[in-house]
Amino acid sequence: MKAAVVTVGDEILIGQIVDTNSAFIAKSLDKIGIGVIEMLSISDDREHILETLTSLQNRVDLVIMTGGLGPTKDDITKKTLCEYFNDELVVDEAVLEHVTELIEKVMKRPASQMNKDQALVPSRGTVLFNRVGTAPGIWMENQNTVFVSLPGVPYEMKYLMDNEVILRLISKFKRPFIVHKTILTYGQGESLIAERIEEWEDNLPEFIKLAYLPSPGRVRLRLTARGIDEDFLRKSILEEAEKLKAIIDDIIVGYDEDETLEVVLAKLLTEKKFTISAAESCTGGRIAQMLTTQPGSSAYFKGSAVAYATEAKVNMLKIDQQLIDIFSVVSAKVAEAMASQAKKIFGTDYAVATTGNAGPTKGDSDAEVGTVFIGIATPKGVYSEKFDFGQPREKVIERAANKALEIIYQEILKN
Repeated sequence: MKAAVVTVGDEILIGQIVDTNSAFIAKSLDKIGIGVIEMLSISDDREHILETLTSLQNRVDLVIMTGGLGPTKDDITKKTLCEYFNDELVVDEAVLEHVTELIEKVMKRPASQMNKDQALVPSRGTVLFNRVGTAPGIWMENQNTVFVSLPGVPYEMKYLMDNEVILRLISKFKRPFIVHKTILTYGQGESLIAERIEEWEDNLPEFIKLAYLPSPGRVRLRLTARGIDEDFLRKSILEEAEKLKAIIDDIIVGYDEDETLEVVLAKLLTEKKFTISAAESCTGGRIAQMLTTQPGSSAYFKGSAVAYATEAKVNMLKIDQQLIDIFSVVSAKVAEAMASQAKKIFGTDYAVATTGNAGPTKGDSDAEVGTVFIGIATPKGVYSEKFDFGQPREKVIERAANKALEIIYQEILKN
C-alpha cells in the first residue's frame, strides 16, 4: 500500500511551527505495513488543496491530511473537501453534544455558534469521534483512494490515529508486513562503516534493505524487510543483525529506533548502581540535557556545572588559575581538573567534562576552532582525550556531547 501525508497550514510553510504530525503518522502507518511515499505541506488555500487532492487521487491508496479543521474562517479544509466530493456539510448531533458539553461544562463558558459549527461534517463522510478536542476527524472514500482529514493539534491527531484511523485501516486493507531493526553505532563515520561492512551488505537478501542514518558522532544502520510472512521476516532480520554484530561489535552500543546511547547508558548506570555528574564549558549543558531526558535519571545523574567562562571555572569549580595560565583554558589539564572537581562536588562515581573552542571565533584560548578536550574522572583516576570536531559550531557541540557519552559508556563497561 502507498500513502501520502499532507499538512495544511501557512504557519508550517513560513516556519512558525515545526511539523511533527507527519513523522508520527508515517511511523504509525509503517508499523502496520503501509508505506508513506510522499509528504506535502500546503497552504490554507482552496485551489491548492483541490489541486493536491486531485493529484493524489488513485495515485496512492491513502491520503491523511492534518490541519484546517478549526472553527475560524481560515480553516477551510472541511468546505474544500465538500467541494471536491460534491458534498455538503451537515450537523452531526453526537459531535454537537460533545462540543457543547466540552465548552460549557469543562471550559465554563457558553458555546458560541463558531464552536457549534465544529459539528458540521460532510454528509457522505464517516465521523472519527474526537474525545480529546472539538474538531472531529473525517474519513471519505473516492474510487481507489481513502481520504482521512484530522485536526492539526498534535495530541488530538495522535488520539484519532491511535483510536480510530489505525483500527479502521487494519480492518479495511490487507497489508504486507514491514519489519525494521535499527543498530546504533558510535565513534566511526558513515563511509568507514560502509567499508567495513561492504561484503555483508552486498550479500543481503533482496527483501532486506539497509539504510545509513548518520548524525554527528553517531550512525544508525536500519535494516528493513518487507513481505507477507512476518515470522520469516523477523527471523531473517535477526540473523543479519547477528552477522553484522560479528563485524562491527566494537562500535555497536544499542539496537532499535528508540535505544539511543542515552538510553543504553541509563540502563548501564542503573544496573551497576553507579552515579555520574558533569562539568561543561563548550557543550553548554547539552550533556546534562541528554542525560536527563530519561525517566528516573535522578537515580544516577546528580548534577552538572556549566562553567562557560574562565572565571566560572575558577570561582565555581575552583580550578587553579595558575593551571589555566600555564596550559590554557582549552587543554587536557583543565579538562581533567574540571572532571575531578565535578566528581568531588557532586559526590559521584564518574564525571565527564568538556572544554573547547566551538567557534565561530576563538574565546579565551589560542586553541584552533573545533578543538575539544573531554575529561573523564573514574573511581581509579582521571584522564582526557583531545578531538578536532571541525565546524560549524552546532556540529562541534553535538559531536562533543555525543563523544563524551560514548567515552563514559565505554569506561563504565570496563567495570
